[in-house]
Amino acid sequence: MPDNSPWNDVLIGGVEKRDVVVVEYDPAWAVRFDEHAARIRGALGETALLVEHIGSTAVPGLAAKPIIDILVVVRDSSDEASYLPALERAGYQLRVREPNFYEHRMVRTPERDVHVHVFSEGCPEIERHLIFRDRLRISPADRKRYQDTKLALAAQSWPDMNEYAQAKTEVIERIIAAARGE
Repeated sequence: MPDNSPWNDVLIGGVEKRDVVVVEYDPAWAVRFDEHAARIRGALGETALLVEHIGSTAVPGLAAKPIIDILVVVRDSSDEASYLPALERAGYQLRVREPNFYEHRMVRTPERDVHVHVFSEGCPEIERHLIFRDRLRISPADRKRYQDTKLALAAQSWPDMNEYAQAKTEVIERIIAAARGE
């Protein structure tokens, strides 16, 4: 039976069934981010306009999947030739190509423990990621709400990690709205 997942159009290599495991916060995540940020900056030089630690591993005290999420901003993420070969030489592999979502690209390590999200300069997703991260860093109530949601969702079986991520959308949107409202 063919897999008709909507993710097949954007996932390089197709859907991957992976268990979603959420673990206690690990201070080593910040160190790993610094190591990969240096690798990315070394590979891209001035092409990398911004390199930021995002996602749950960027929030001290927050339980997370042990996958470091990194935001990289380039002038034009659709211009893969300007950055992708350098990231591939630095050891990252293209996993996601989303032309219909702000030309988002995601590369990852072969071990699948670092995800590098590439967006174009001026993309609204950049601000959303940073607002969300910063809100979780300063709001114990929102941090707990998000962590409780993640733990409940991680206890379920998901056909792909993207489905798990999509299931968190409602709580993420509420937290971003609260941050913008203050």
